[in-house]
Amino acid sequence: MKERLMNRIGWYGVFVVGVICGLNACQEGLEPDEEVVVYENDFSGENPQEIRNGRLRSFDGTSVLGNYNNEEIAVQVDNLPSHKMLKVTVDLLLHDSWDGNAGPSGGPDIWYLNVDDQPLVNATFSNQPCESTWCLSQSYPDPYGRHNDPKTAALETELPGLCQYADSLGWTTKYSISKIIRHKGDQVTVVCGDKTVQKHLNSSQICDESWSLSNIKVSLVE
Repeated sequence: MKERLMNRIGWYGVFVVGVICGLNACQEGLEPDEEVVVYENDFSGENPQEIRNGRLRSFDGTSVLGNYNNEEIAVQVDNLPSHKMLKVTVDLLLHDSWDGNAGPSGGPDIWYLNVDDQPLVNATFSNQPCESTWCLSQSYPDPYGRHNDPKTAALETELPGLCQYADSLGWTTKYSISKIIRHKGDQVTVVCGDKTVQKHLNSSQICDESWSLSNIKVSLVE
């Protein structure tokens, strides 16, 4: 009797795990050496013709894709082999005075990442100092509508600004953003862009706040 009961519990446990995996997309084989990279660009070469609205510039001694203000870029990858999951990774640089959730004259400052029209990131970012009496929060790593401290989840926080604060450290913040989605088909389009607010400026909008990419990678997760 006890043995039969344990067998039933064992099978039930397997069933529960299967349901959880189905609901939450259990992801096996996510180790880097098991990924199939189908596109990668660190922008160290020539101007990337495959990227719509692609342009290169120098930042902090390296070549980056950018910079952009209220614009978007898109890269389409064709002839994908058979796969079930797709992983997109971008290294994002946010330059100068991003104001996060502030509004209405200074924000919200939103950056987004879409894959095949599916929104993966739609979040505000803030490069502003955070004091006890004054703090312009950001939503990232959560979607817009949440409140986190400026530069939360950043990879680097003490890079120089690009334009308005080019001579000051701490005014470019770097994020490494990686998203995995279910995907089939032999083509994928990755879109990155921003919706930022700049009112009552004495300088150009792109000098006030902008963004660049230092790397973009698309991988298949078998």
